[in-house]
Amino acid sequence: MLYGLGSMLGAGIYGLVGVAAQELGSAIWVAFLVSMVAALLTGMSYATVASRYPRAGGAAYVTQRAYRSPMLAYLVGLAVACSGLTSIATQANVVARNLQAGFGWEGVPVALLATGFLLVLTGILLRGIRESMWANAACTVVEASGLLLIIAVGLPYWGQANLLEWPEAAPGAETTGTTLLVLQGAVLTFFSFIGFEDTLNVAEEVREPERTMPMALIGAMLIATGIYMAVCITAVSVVPWRELADSAAPLAEVMKRAAPWFPPIGFIAITIFAVANTALVNYVMASRLLYGMARQGLLPAVLGRVHRKRHTPYMAIAALFVIVLLLAMVGDITALASSTVLLLLFVFTIVNGALIILKRRPDEPRGRFEVPVVVPALGALVCLSLIVVRVTTGGLAATLLSGGLLVAILLLYAVTSRSRGKEMEDFVSGDALS
Repeated sequence: MLYGLGSMLGAGIYGLVGVAAQELGSAIWVAFLVSMVAALLTGMSYATVASRYPRAGGAAYVTQRAYRSPMLAYLVGLAVACSGLTSIATQANVVARNLQAGFGWEGVPVALLATGFLLVLTGILLRGIRESMWANAACTVVEASGLLLIIAVGLPYWGQANLLEWPEAAPGAETTGTTLLVLQGAVLTFFSFIGFEDTLNVAEEVREPERTMPMALIGAMLIATGIYMAVCITAVSVVPWRELADSAAPLAEVMKRAAPWFPPIGFIAITIFAVANTALVNYVMASRLLYGMARQGLLPAVLGRVHRKRHTPYMAIAALFVIVLLLAMVGDITALASSTVLLLLFVFTIVNGALIILKRRPDEPRGRFEVPVVVPALGALVCLSLIVVRVTTGGLAATLLSGGLLVAILLLYAVTSRSRGKEMEDFVSGDALS
């Protein structure tokens, strides 16, 4: 649960509150509630998948199992991996810049600090999953405590603001206009819940995953929603929403007004923990994803090797370190990171569709947690709608870059097709499904 919660909270909420206030006024908490319901549809699908098929590389696994298409499974797996790689590289640079600002290390190159940060993460992952989860738990407690502190210092201000004041802010505004505003805000805040899917990839390293994974995944989403809504109510109660929308650091402004005694360095430290946790969770996810895909025969078998003593996929971790280090050296990969959101929505749509197919097969195993087929159907519909919204409003560059990544993955699949041996053929034919 802490793993999923740490992945969702991240550092995005610290800036998202201001952007959402510009769209929704003081009613930003409503958008988080609506977007949670939308995200929970896919979240429950993932919980069902985790209960039925507790495997590393879960999204690629259920895709191949449902559609019997190695190409589609390869596309899904590497699309998820791309999202993780760009996130790790971006967070490494963010941590480096915060270290410079917080500790006066302006003379130390960002590249050197980012490399050091990545080496620390790699060491933790190579050490073991237990150590990785303890590090994740510590970071999650710190970043959640930062948000809970904001709620605590702002609690006396609750009740001082109208929590349903919209940007158009005309009493008696038409319901249709309000509904459209809420939907626009829900699209914006939906992406704050992305991260729950990372939980699926550590299923093989969890005790009783059929029971614990659904509880952890859904529990993390509900806890994140509660924190998000309370933070939003606190923010607009302490700082008028118009000022919040204009602030470059909205939650820092809330702390400045509600708790002027809190040192600015404290906020920088919390941000470092939050960003580091996002990178750690994505690193764990990506390494287990590559390991799982290698076991399916979709990637070279060497990536599926596990250390005899530490029981970690050390070859996958090492390969990811090289790739992420190169991406971090590039510097600003914001456009690439933004475009991977479209890839994740594509993956969510495919996984929801895969669950529909698998639920309709009479010989498929059932998990301890099951949802009716309407849940993945609605989840797929929501994700498709978000893809349309993202394409039409997110700019041509992000759409072209996302399409380019998909084409590149397909080309890589075609180039490496001969190197994948009989293991993949056995999986597709059903010999390995047991």
